[in-house]
Amino acid sequence: MSLFHLLVRNILHRKFLSLLTLLSVTATVAFIIILSLSKASVEQGTEKGYGPFDVVIGAEGSETTLVLNTFYHVGSPTGNIPEETLEVVLQDKGVEQAYAMTTGDNYNGYPIVGINPQYFMTRYGDRKLSAGTLYGHTGEVVVGSYAARLLHLQVGDTFSGAHGLVKDALDVELGDDTEGAEHDEHNAHQSFLYTVKGILPELNTPDDRAMFTTLDYAWFVHGELNADREITAILVKPKTLLGAHELQSKLDQMNKIQAVYTSKVVADVVNLVDRGSEIIEIVTLLCVILAAISILLSLVAAANERTKDVGLLRLLGKSKIYVWMTLIGEGLIITVSGLLIGLLVGHVGSYFLKDLLFTYGGIQINPFLWTQDHFYIAGGTILIGFVASMGPAFRVYRMDPLTLFKA
Repeated sequence: MSLFHLLVRNILHRKFLSLLTLLSVTATVAFIIILSLSKASVEQGTEKGYGPFDVVIGAEGSETTLVLNTFYHVGSPTGNIPEETLEVVLQDKGVEQAYAMTTGDNYNGYPIVGINPQYFMTRYGDRKLSAGTLYGHTGEVVVGSYAARLLHLQVGDTFSGAHGLVKDALDVELGDDTEGAEHDEHNAHQSFLYTVKGILPELNTPDDRAMFTTLDYAWFVHGELNADREITAILVKPKTLLGAHELQSKLDQMNKIQAVYTSKVVADVVNLVDRGSEIIEIVTLLCVILAAISILLSLVAAANERTKDVGLLRLLGKSKIYVWMTLIGEGLIITVSGLLIGLLVGHVGSYFLKDLLFTYGGIQINPFLWTQDHFYIAGGTILIGFVASMGPAFRVYRMDPLTLFKA
């Protein structure tokens, strides 16, 4: 009988204990993989979430709220600012491109964003739509790929929006194909119909879960065409960093208006995530320790259970190294098996969690992402399995075969 077959037979002989140890390793590896992919995706998503727009202008309030609402379509805006602010920004020599944005409505929880269609050219370049064309008239919309897929929207469909940004998409997630959103806040929303003109390609940004239309949609819906019109935010692509600084200084002097550096706010958010992940890393460390203890206990039980078998092997002429390898091999087989299953479970679990994180956080997990952390996880898992196997194996290795046989 080969050494490998002997190892497999010994593992199967202790089915329950071996399975328990295997599940412990699998759960630990899967947990670490999901955390690793989530962290990597959050960092990548926040970095590319705002594109070339290094400055965002909005009403006074939380800088983080302004950036998250403008670029990630999360939370409520800080307020509105006069439309005339856009003219001030466009006249600044340090500005290359600037686009006003209006928000405040949704369809089944997915935000409706009013913005100049040239935004897509500036942000994404010459990307072709998956279907249809860009909007050109009030009431026409293009829908992000994720929102279109979940809401079952196609070119030519019509729907009514609802006021606010509160998500209420339970019926959609359960597969309700009804069009339109029931609401009784404003009759104006019910009477104003949007027509889907196009579907955006998959952009892998928060824009995948939004709907875009003309800037003036909010003025039409809320009857502000003849009033003092307001916008929610202005996205600015400056020509230089110096130009961005001068623009920020000028706008900060205006009443109830703030201009913030997008990258600074995003960096603060990432740092906050990193601090939160430290607590999770402590929990992960405890899981790793428990997995190592499981391997250790499993092999201690195996060594005690097969004391006479080991003694017989030694009396039959098998070397100490052979006996040592049987116990080390058992630990490594269980560890490697748990590692491989854990990698699979971790990626599959990330696949099923990606929509949840994207819906509520605007960040997509890439379940097929392979990072350097995977090599550390694999190497660390095997090392822990090897070290945990060393104790029982070394104890048997040192004992006299006659003593083992008499035990």
